[in-house]
Amino acid sequence: MPFVPVSELNNYIGKDLGHSDWLTIDQARIDQFAECTGDHQFIHVDPEKARLTPFGTTIAHGFLSLSLIPKLSENLAVLPQGMKMGVNYGLDSLRFIQPVPVDSRVRLAMTLLEVTEKNPGQWLLKNRCTLEIEGQAKPAFVAETLALCFV
Repeated sequence: MPFVPVSELNNYIGKDLGHSDWLTIDQARIDQFAECTGDHQFIHVDPEKARLTPFGTTIAHGFLSLSLIPKLSENLAVLPQGMKMGVNYGLDSLRFIQPVPVDSRVRLAMTLLEVTEKNPGQWLLKNRCTLEIEGQAKPAFVAETLALCFV
């Protein structure tokens, strides 16, 4: 993650922060997420039944795709220099555009949208996060994420 002086954070607003590496979403990852969350809907975990749906295969849970943001953004996010910790502050918006079929490769694109000093030493960063699916024109999702950084 690039760390920049707090005084320079605004210089990154509106800038494309780049793309993560590609990550393959295999059935084992989908099954592990189903086990963790208790969401065993057949479209995610039963390849035979899923083959009969319009998707033709199993698909990743939407929340599995969303949960990849911390990992995929680790080398993209611009953060304040001297940051002691950061916490997830939520989402301003989220739209799941299309499902991620099993064995697809995905990557994250990020753009810094806003920087707000919430309290002395607390900076709220809003980013647009777009999860792209290799070979697809439309992304899996577009989210406006919020991170509260403590300096």
